[in-house]
Amino acid sequence: MAAEIVNPRSDSNTEQDGGAEPLDSFDPAFALHRGGKMAVQATVPVRDKDDLSLAYTPGVARVCSAIAEQPDLVNDYTWKSSVVAVVTDGTAVLGLGDIGPQASLPVMEGKAILFKQFGGVDAVPIALDCTDVDEIVETVVRLAPSFGGVNLEDISAPRCFEIERRLQERLDIPVFHDDQHGTAVVTLAALRNAARLSRREIGSLRAVISGAGAAGVAIARMLIEAGIGDVAVADRKGVVSADRDDLTPVKREVASFTNKAGISGSLEDALAGADVFIGVSGGTVPEAAVASMAEGAFVFAMANPDPEVHPEVAHKYAAVVATGRSDFPNQINNVLAFPGIFAGALQVRASRITEGMKLAAAEALAAVVGDDLAADYVIPSPFDERVAPAVTAAVAAAARAEGVARR
Repeated sequence: MAAEIVNPRSDSNTEQDGGAEPLDSFDPAFALHRGGKMAVQATVPVRDKDDLSLAYTPGVARVCSAIAEQPDLVNDYTWKSSVVAVVTDGTAVLGLGDIGPQASLPVMEGKAILFKQFGGVDAVPIALDCTDVDEIVETVVRLAPSFGGVNLEDISAPRCFEIERRLQERLDIPVFHDDQHGTAVVTLAALRNAARLSRREIGSLRAVISGAGAAGVAIARMLIEAGIGDVAVADRKGVVSADRDDLTPVKREVASFTNKAGISGSLEDALAGADVFIGVSGGTVPEAAVASMAEGAFVFAMANPDPEVHPEVAHKYAAVVATGRSDFPNQINNVLAFPGIFAGALQVRASRITEGMKLAAAEALAAVVGDDLAADYVIPSPFDERVAPAVTAAVAAAARAEGVARR
């Protein structure tokens, strides 16, 4: 079976409870979502008794018996090796916060169709009615035999870090928290091209990240892996530094590998003379703080719907401006990363997604821009058909080079 990108809407125009006018009638988003955004479609015909005897009993029994004797055959004779579970607990949904598993389903369906549309990867939304770390881990472990990979989605920090770590320890399939690593991959790709445009090396840049949640921590890790000169991370109480006594274990770890300059104080203090601002927190950065950054700075203000620095303000001081919005140039959009990353990992039946695979994805994504590089084009569009194949190939090659590929 394969997840088909269809829009199966009910013909019914059933009114909402209380006899009110249907929401579909005045909001196109509700009209599009009626009946859900995806369905399941067979990939083999069942036209007569011969087809039925092969697709189901008795023919299916021969395949089951073979898999029982040689478990690896499941990857060849079922859809396991080409399907991803999109798993959430509904606690950090797309800027909406903790809205619960049922309310998260429209987003998870959306994620699944993006997997299919942009990476050719089938995906199944799974919204769990539990938030306990142990329960989530045990549930996903028990579901894992049906899937070739697990994409964790919209699970609040800091639980998301432990859930991902424990799942990857227990499973031999890729586990990827897109809110962390997808954002980090696309951010690094855009930063590489911004540096290339300004004829600077990443190693010469000092970055400041606003937000010490899932995305902020992952971006910091990836920038360090990529060789950035220095990076400081700020939360609501200021720069995450070793001299603070209020840090969570995750933030203490962040303090151990960031902020070589030893900056303390507020986000605004850290921005003075900085080359790069990366916003993944919401809130508003004062214009004076942006003005205090180094000449030719880069401002990646990615909060949605309101960037931490509005592009009109950022353009007064920055050489390159990016946001998370589709109505401004240089959108930092995770869909540029996760479909190709999973497609590459599944292609070689990787046992995990390594740092090297993520770095390879960022390099491939940056390379798509090529000679068309400009201040308003440091990252390609999600609709650029070159993106997914380039990322897929790079991730597959990196998996082989790092010894986690199984074919």
